[in-house]
Amino acid sequence: MTTVAFLGTGIMGRPMAANLARAGVTVRAWNRTRAKAEPLAAEGVTVVEAPGEAVKGADFLVTMLSDGPAVAEVFRGLSLEPGTIWLQTSTVGVEWVDRLAEASVVAGVPFVDCPVMGTKGPAEQGQLQVLAAGPDNVHDGAAEVFDAIGSRTRWLGTEPGTATRLKLVMNAWILALTNGTGESLALARVLGVDPQLFFDVMSGTGFDVPYARAKGPMMLSGEYPASFPASLAAKDARLVVEAAGHAIDVGGAAAALAHLESAVEAGHGEDDMAAVYEGIVKR
Repeated sequence: MTTVAFLGTGIMGRPMAANLARAGVTVRAWNRTRAKAEPLAAEGVTVVEAPGEAVKGADFLVTMLSDGPAVAEVFRGLSLEPGTIWLQTSTVGVEWVDRLAEASVVAGVPFVDCPVMGTKGPAEQGQLQVLAAGPDNVHDGAAEVFDAIGSRTRWLGTEPGTATRLKLVMNAWILALTNGTGESLALARVLGVDPQLFFDVMSGTGFDVPYARAKGPMMLSGEYPASFPASLAAKDARLVVEAAGHAIDVGGAAAALAHLESAVEAGHGEDDMAAVYEGIVKR
C-alpha cells in the first residue's frame, strides 16, 4: 500500500489529505498547529507530532505549506529514505521553487513541482487541477496521488519551476478578476447604482464571469467565509509582482496586492480573498 507523508493541513491541505485516505492511501499528516490536523483522524489519517515521523518509510512526501520559506524550513529537518518522491504542491514562486529543487538534489530525492489550481471547495471535492513538472519516471507513481486530489493533471515537462511559472500566470488572472469585481461593485455603490444591476447586465454576455458571481455576493454582504484566505492571496499577488520584475507592468496584480495588504492590515487576513473589497472601499 502506498504511504504518503502529508505536511501542511490548512484550508487546502486538510481536504487533500482526507481524499488521499479515502482513496486507500496510507496517510501520515503533520501540521505546525496540531489542532488543524486532528479532524483528519476521523478520516483514517494518522496525525503525527513531527514531520520526521510522517516521512519515515513514505513513498511520497507532499508539502502544502504557506510559502517557500516555510517549505524550506520543514524540509531541512527531514531525513528522507531512498525512493521517496517529493511532490511540492505549495505556491512558492520562482525564486523558491528553484531553491527547493536544489535542496532535493542535495537530499537525493526526485522533485516534482506541482502546485494546484483551486480553492477549498474543489479541494474538498477532489476536483483540483494539478500543474506538474518533474522526471518522466515518476509520472505513473505520482498519478495515484494526483488522481485522488484532483480531476485533471497537466504534465508540463521535466524542468522544475515550469509548473510554478504557469501557476503565477493563472494567479495573475484570478487576482485581476477578484480585484476588478471589487472595484466595480464599490464604484456602483459610490455612484448610487444598485450593485445587483452589475450582475443583471452581465448575464448572458461574453464578459459574464462565474468567478465574479462567486466573490461578488461576499463583497456586498461583508461576510467572507474563507475558500482561500486573503493573507495567502496577498502572498500570491506578491509572487506575481516579483516574478514580473521590471520586464512588464502587472498593474492588475499590483492593485490587487495593495488592496489585499490593506484588507489584511484591517484584520481580514483569515477571511476569504473576496475581502480585497475591504481594501478598496475607503471607510
